[in-house]
Amino acid sequence: MLPRRVVIVACAVALASPFGLGACGNSDEEQGVDEPAREGLALPLDGVTYNVFLTRELNPKIQEDEAYVSEDAPPGSALYGVFIQACNSSKDRRTPTDRFVVKDNQGNTFAPKSLAADNDFAYTPRTLDPQECIPEAGSVAQLGPTAGSMLLFEFPLENTENRPLELEIEGQGGDKLTYELDI
Repeated sequence: MLPRRVVIVACAVALASPFGLGACGNSDEEQGVDEPAREGLALPLDGVTYNVFLTRELNPKIQEDEAYVSEDAPPGSALYGVFIQACNSSKDRRTPTDRFVVKDNQGNTFAPKSLAADNDFAYTPRTLDPQECIPEAGSVAQLGPTAGSMLLFEFPLENTENRPLELEIEGQGGDKLTYELDI
């Protein structure tokens, strides 16, 4: 009986270690390119480093969310904010992309909704000097709880069950990064 327990414990330790089953994957796969990256990973695309910090449902009836959105989602839909950062990681001036789409596992695609020009959290691409970021250092968006600029998406409630939902970021040259959204 004792040797069997030892084997079970040894297997559990091997599976829990970073060298267990995780090491069995293909180490040649590039996060965000060959497979979706998880939120919180900063990844380069066209000299700009993108990071999806957080994805969460928004409700303008909650005081914290009033600054993000002012209108409720239509019946049968939900509003989600995808909070990102884009930093110029090159030595030249760069303009981050404005090409974002969310795809569900059924092939449905969703484009970001337009936000008011005076929304302090709205992701608005602009030309960045080297090491400059969106959101701008010291801005409300950068200092806020999400630390990112927002892309706003409206999803029909049934589509939120078609997980994983993935944010696709398309660069100027057609290359893409993909993040799995944590909703």
